[in-house]
Amino acid sequence: MDIKKSLTLVKIGGNIIDDANELQHFLADFSKIEGYKVLIHGGGKSATKMAKSIGLVPQMVDGRRITDAAMLEVVVMIYAGQINKDIVAQLQANNTNAIGFSGADGNLIQSEKRNHPSIDYGFVGDVQKVNTPLLQTLITNEITPVFCAITHDKKGQLLNTNADTIASELAIALSEVFDVTLNYCFEKPGVLTDVDDDNSVIQQINSALYSKLKQEGAIHSGMIPKLDNCFNSLSKGVQKIKIGHHKMLQNANAICTSIQL
Repeated sequence: MDIKKSLTLVKIGGNIIDDANELQHFLADFSKIEGYKVLIHGGGKSATKMAKSIGLVPQMVDGRRITDAAMLEVVVMIYAGQINKDIVAQLQANNTNAIGFSGADGNLIQSEKRNHPSIDYGFVGDVQKVNTPLLQTLITNEITPVFCAITHDKKGQLLNTNADTIASELAIALSEVFDVTLNYCFEKPGVLTDVDDDNSVIQQINSALYSKLKQEGAIHSGMIPKLDNCFNSLSKGVQKIKIGHHKMLQNANAICTSIQL
């Protein structure tokens, strides 16, 4: 039986993308990861800023962006354009041979428009299929894919798709052919019991503790979708998941949150 090679997936979001200096440090750390790697990025704050500058009023429901036609134009421009290409250029400067992708490129991530019984999310997609063979070919040929939070429905429609979910679905699909570690990096050192206290990191969370913390309201609501994605990934073959500051990518002793079933 062939031994699976290691693959590191990193999702970057939060304030790091909006801080040029912090983003530069993150991309330097990411580039030093040995072996195969994939990067997934968000960019919601930049999209919100651009939308407001042209007179659009962003709408959010439970942390999810309502994406009408005008907002879709903004998120495609910011996610797949400005942010994605800036990251790719900086990775090239760090000697990482990256190519930027949306889900439409190479039909890499196919979604369907969300059908919610009571909320019209607009042009928001839920991932249905990942083109694992093509991704595997790219990765094993030393290409580092950089995904933005845009997918498509294979009927000509681009769809805004949650970047945490894209990271989870890519990790699940690629775990069929690689030994996958998934890292969610943001500006905090991990999952906190007190969002104002960086020293309140929960260093290990399993499913039983997660249920207890949710019932007690001890986890910030914005972290819950991310953690839901984590447990879904672990249940479907992903080997290891960590949440924290990007320092954990190069420092095995850095404090972070480790997710376990």
